[in-house]
Amino acid sequence: MFSKTVSCGIRGVEGYLVAIETDMSSGIPSFNMVGYLSEEVREAQERVRTALRNSGVLLPPRRITVNLSPAGVRKEGTAFDLAIAASVLCCLEEELEKTASGAVFLGELGLNGEVKPVNGILPRVYCARQAGFSRCFVPERNVREGTVVEGIEIVGVSSLGGLAELLRRPENIRGQWFSREVFEKEEETGEEAFPDYADICGQITVKRAMEMAAAGKHSCLLIGPAGTGKTMAAKRLPSILPAVTFEEAIEVSKVYSICGLLPEELPLMTRRPFRAPHHSVTAQSLAGGGRNPRPGEISLASGGVLFLDELTEFPARILDLLRQPLEERRITVSRLNGSVEFPADFMLVCAMNPCRCGHYPDKSRCTCTEAQIRRYLSRVSGPFLDRIDLGVEVPAVSYSDLRGQDGAKQKEAEECSASMKKRVERARNMQKERFKGMAIRFNSEMGPAETEEFCRLRPEDEKFLQAVYRSYGFSARGLEKILKAARTAADLDGERQIGRVHLSEAVSYRSFEKRYWGFRK
Repeated sequence: MFSKTVSCGIRGVEGYLVAIETDMSSGIPSFNMVGYLSEEVREAQERVRTALRNSGVLLPPRRITVNLSPAGVRKEGTAFDLAIAASVLCCLEEELEKTASGAVFLGELGLNGEVKPVNGILPRVYCARQAGFSRCFVPERNVREGTVVEGIEIVGVSSLGGLAELLRRPENIRGQWFSREVFEKEEETGEEAFPDYADICGQITVKRAMEMAAAGKHSCLLIGPAGTGKTMAAKRLPSILPAVTFEEAIEVSKVYSICGLLPEELPLMTRRPFRAPHHSVTAQSLAGGGRNPRPGEISLASGGVLFLDELTEFPARILDLLRQPLEERRITVSRLNGSVEFPADFMLVCAMNPCRCGHYPDKSRCTCTEAQIRRYLSRVSGPFLDRIDLGVEVPAVSYSDLRGQDGAKQKEAEECSASMKKRVERARNMQKERFKGMAIRFNSEMGPAETEEFCRLRPEDEKFLQAVYRSYGFSARGLEKILKAARTAADLDGERQIGRVHLSEAVSYRSFEKRYWGFRK
């Protein structure tokens, strides 16, 4: 007797189909599994055999061979248990194969026959839909996540015995389908209030820089003494980013589903991610990896913000690891068995003190020697700084900004995130119109050709930029970033033509490199 069912595995952030082929033949009674399996997959034979027995299904004394195809791809995880059990059931009862043949099975089995939830349901179901399957059996607790995918019926099962009954009586199958209304409801209930920029007193330049970063998706470095609001400014950045679209939510949710971080009560990431890894983070946890590579912090921040606080405390090799993803918006993890790509489409925001005591370049308060300052700042490499679009000095806040002239500072006096978000959305709409039909979406993503086309300057402004370039000694990449930042500044002001004021503002966001790291020149 022979039967075949289908399940899905995970490679990178995408699913791939796995055929479960089962053969029952005469011979010495045994249960063998083949097909380049990890230990947890190989142990499925014991889970399946025991779950079948405890569900009232007795295996005949025959030789049972289960093959997971493609045999050349390593299978990991416990999501194949349900498909293996279904394949064995189809061998025992041939009439079940008709119902099972058009479906995909996902789930882990307990020894008592319970079907347990597994990670990565979203990309697996998405893969099944793309392959043309119309039905997917998943654990009961994974149903809501599965229904995020449009065009495929999701059937929840809580036990192996329940699955057998559904296969015997397909007319009793009552699956669930994708609903746009459900997504919109989840978006409303899942949306929590972000911290507001109105909480930050003063710091107008910092808020403007955050607005530019959000509008053009620019990377940003905040540098200044401790307690001046650098972390507060970074954590409020998602509050001025445009709302996540359904397509973006699907892509972000795939990564979180694989990592098991998708909330059970909210099957979609309706908020933009904000990830702030500690400076003790390892290269593998940041970039992703493992024998069967899994996403890291970079991919978990895709579609949102990656915040590196206390930048100089991060090892140099960790910071340099970010250089390629910042340029390509993808990260490739290579292992002996092949390479996988993970998304890395994030906004980078960094914060750091200018020296160990935190007061440089205020010589009246700084207690560090010149050698100590250089050693401290040298922890951040030049190539990494070259990939920063906006560098912002965050000064100490004055008493009047904090408390007001009469000691009764009013929060209403500060601009709120809602008004800043409107300007950001207007600027992004201008970029959407500008780059229509092109592969890029934001000013920060422009290449040399797009920069030449969309960042043209007047003759007098060209001379100004040339003088600045010679004076500051910018690199070619640094000059390009000035033009991109100027383009974003003009978009925020609703201007089609880049003006001198926009160029000056963009140059001011690059002057930090000469001010703090000028000793390298």
